[in-house]
Amino acid sequence: MDFFDAGVGVRTDLDVELKAGWGEGVTVGRVVAQHTDRWLVAVSGLPESPRLAHARGRLRHEAAGPPVTGDWVALDADGVIAGVLERRGTITRRAAGPMSQPQVLAANVDLALIVESLPDPNARRAERLLAIASAGGASTALVLTKADLDPDAWQMAAPLARRIGVVDAVAVSASTGEGLATLRAMLTPGATAVLLGASGVGKSTLANALLGADRQATGAVRASDGRGRHTTVAREMLALPGGALLIDTPGIREVGVWEGDGDAFADIESAAVTCRFSDCAHDAEPGCSVRATVDPERIAAWHKLVREQAWIDERKAAAQARRESGRTITREHRATALLTPRPRRRD
Repeated sequence: MDFFDAGVGVRTDLDVELKAGWGEGVTVGRVVAQHTDRWLVAVSGLPESPRLAHARGRLRHEAAGPPVTGDWVALDADGVIAGVLERRGTITRRAAGPMSQPQVLAANVDLALIVESLPDPNARRAERLLAIASAGGASTALVLTKADLDPDAWQMAAPLARRIGVVDAVAVSASTGEGLATLRAMLTPGATAVLLGASGVGKSTLANALLGADRQATGAVRASDGRGRHTTVAREMLALPGGALLIDTPGIREVGVWEGDGDAFADIESAAVTCRFSDCAHDAEPGCSVRATVDPERIAAWHKLVREQAWIDERKAAAQARRESGRTITREHRATALLTPRPRRRD
């Protein structure tokens, strides 16, 4: 399938950016899937598109990381990825594990679909997914899957969305088709959406329903808790029949913030305006409007994210200081080497 004909979401400034950064002789493509050391790239007008491409070595070690699904990339005459164009709507989390490093999950995303499954959606996890999507500049919507398992599904989506600060919400059932028309209406032709959620919430099953075909692998449902198993192993962009693009992603186990929470907690910021103290921490201060109007669990979740972001910012500052120190030492060594006379050769 030609991703460009299907609605690849072409940015009007791509050609200008491409020529300004790389000059003549390069073409623009979009990463539709990423593997260990190669990327599947769609290029407009090529009959063999999408095709596998390698990336230049430096791209693997840059601060922004290697190319990811959704990236617009510059391809040289050999079909090698020479650079990544400016990212917008970037979904970034703190990488799993003890090291404080960023991991870009998807790029150039217009809409992040925060997916939780019924009958027991996890509001706190959805808040965190909302935070990393909002921080990257993407719009967000809540999708509750497996609506056929909960008779009250249609009454749960909107209240839960309000609790976690999302405007748009829908409950869907891939097996019965209910709610899919509403979800399709959110997917604008030419726009890029991404599915974000834990393993087993039904992201790939939902992607198949939107595609109208069993394209993505899905796992059987466990009898113990009614949840599916982890099946998606790569981030892959799919061209939907309506002209939108959808990025299916593996399940996210840890949702650590990296660039703040965007406007994920706008309700707390709004309520804080009328707090008695301008520096209110919304903890135990008298006259706190936030504690008087916002769900205590949501305030606790916000406090946790604030502490987490402060820790990340400290790590970033320390890493920057180490880099600056290293550069200073290098300059001093070079200056010393220039001033030190070389020993004369003896014939």
